[in-house]
Order: sequence, then C-alpha cells, then structure tokens
Amino acid sequence: MTDSEIIRQIVKGDRDMYRKLVERYQPMIFRTCMGFLHNKDDADDLAQDVFIQAYQTLAVFKGDATFSTWIYRIAVNASLNRIRKSSKNQFLQRFETVFGGEKSKEFSFPIPDSENPENILILHEHREWVQKALNSLPENQRTAIVLSKYDYLPQKEIAEIMNTTEGAVEALIQRAKANLREKLSALRKKNKK
Repeated sequence: MTDSEIIRQIVKGDRDMYRKLVERYQPMIFRTCMGFLHNKDDADDLAQDVFIQAYQTLAVFKGDATFSTWIYRIAVNASLNRIRKSSKNQFLQRFETVFGGEKSKEFSFPIPDSENPENILILHEHREWVQKALNSLPENQRTAIVLSKYDYLPQKEIAEIMNTTEGAVEALIQRAKANLREKLSALRKKNKK
C-alpha cells in the first residue's frame, strides 16, 4: 500500500493502519532525532513524540508534499525545539551545581572487553567534539548536514523538507562541512594545550 492509501484508511477510522506508517518511517525518524540529540534514549523518546504529533495532525495533512517529507519536517522541528529547551535546562543545571544545588551526576559508559580502554576514551572524546561542533552550527546548516549525513537523503528531498532549493541545500552542506572542520580543528588545538 502507498502512504496515501494508508492515510486515507486512517482518516476513515482504521487507526491500526498507522502502525504501517510507523514501521515504515521509524528508522529514518530515529536517525534524524539521533543526528540532532546524540543520545539513543532521547532520540527514541522524541521519535515516539514525532509519531504521536503526526498522528494527531494527520487529518490536516494535505498531501502537497509526500508523507515522508511532512514527517521529516515534524522530526526536524521537534529536534530543534528539544535542543533549545535542553540548552536552557543545561544552563540551569550548571547554575544549580555551581551555586550549591543538586550534585552533578557522573557519566559512565561500559567498556567492551575487546577494546583498549585508552582507545575508548579517545573515541568518546572525539564523539563529544563532533557533537559539540554539530550543536554549534546554525540551525539551517545543522539540519542540512544531519539529513544528508545521518539519513543519507538526497539534496532534492532535503530541499523539500527545508522548503528551499537544492542549490541552497548544497551551499548549506558545504558551509556546514567547512564550519565543522574549523570547529573540530579549534577543539583539537584547545585540548592539546
């Protein structure tokens, strides 16, 4: 069944059909959320929220764009909103920690037996650098690079999701790559000192 046929069935009252759309798009929406949030649990939660929001607003889906484009837009907007909200919360948590609020929670991660612990620490540090660099990009660059590199979407589809031209997407991706190189280089230099 096509997305349009499934949507027609859902709008007519067959709510169980929505499961087909979730199964079809869940991996892509999760990757999108993961590309923005960098945390599996947060990405899982947000992907679920995206599908709930899409279901609740499915009756207003006009079909001007494909369902995949429409739900990607919801996922991107929800991810950006979560980042904005999270940034405010992180600031408040740091403020509380510095001024005697609740103690900061230590981060721990499992070390696989086959890996050298030093290599794991280096990989973890590099992942954090990439996350910081991605998070510091302007929203439009971050959106374009996440959809391109995490979801492997073609520029045409990214342009539809972002409601812009393919040329603009190409430029955003190139600027994002240049900014990431610059930011990662600066982080490396800073951490070598």
